[in-house]
Amino acid sequence: MSIFQIAVDGPSGSGKSTLAKGVAKKLNIMYLDTGAMYRTCGLCAIKKGIDPKDEEAVNAMLPDMDVQVKFEDGIQHMILNGEDVTEQIRTPEVSVAASDVSAHLELRRKMVDMQREIARHQSFVLDGRDIASNVLPNAKYKFYVTAPASVRAERRLAELKERGDESQSYEEVLRDIEYRDQQDTTRLISPLVQVPEAVVIDTSTVGIEETQDLLISYINEVD
Repeated sequence: MSIFQIAVDGPSGSGKSTLAKGVAKKLNIMYLDTGAMYRTCGLCAIKKGIDPKDEEAVNAMLPDMDVQVKFEDGIQHMILNGEDVTEQIRTPEVSVAASDVSAHLELRRKMVDMQREIARHQSFVLDGRDIASNVLPNAKYKFYVTAPASVRAERRLAELKERGDESQSYEEVLRDIEYRDQQDTTRLISPLVQVPEAVVIDTSTVGIEETQDLLISYINEVD
């Protein structure tokens, strides 16, 4: 089988990561959560006491920021300066910080270079904000996954509660979602966009299995 890439873009909480991960498993190819990479950068800023919006300060931390992606039994682990931070990056605070740091050109270049190198050697599903438009513009398959902000907030709140985090209300989660949408779609560097050739998938009323099957129906590599 030839090497191919599947680009899955969409706003925060749209279900694109769950979808991309499930599709990769069904197709028996690798999955790269690019959002986790930016979350790791956001966590780095938080740990160093740096304002994630301060581009000069964020740029200054880059030479000492060692971000690595490791796969163990097909599961992606994020390593920050030698520490596995896979669980630490799944907090609302880190989510917002990820959106802030991802707007900075030098940091974004560093992450995009990593993403391209990872996906170059074998078939991958990548999900993020600018996969089809910037990271892998020549990807064979491109999808845009979306859902209303209210639906995405409900899902995010359920995820937090499942992890035992009861610190946020629905209104706070919705506010964070809307903040990320604003940040991601209006930033000057690689904003979230729906490329014209992308297949749009609305996950608001469709179950995950149905959504996975729908996406896979567009993949010609499937026997």
